[in-house]
Amino acid sequence: MKASELRDKDQAALAKELTELLKAQFSLRMQIATQQLSNTSQLKKVRRDIARVKTVINSKGAL
Repeated sequence: MKASELRDKDQAALAKELTELLKAQFSLRMQIATQQLSNTSQLKKVRRDIARVKTVINSKGAL
């Protein structure tokens, strides 16, 4: 997902997106722990998406 797409969303949608990403991250971590995850690059993508969402939330809060 791109930051420009996130900037178009309101605070509630961003909070929902962040919650979904955190749940996805937890699920991926559990899959790694049980050795069920074959594509470990998914975790990196989710972490970066979480950082993007948090960045947009903080920038909107500062405005």
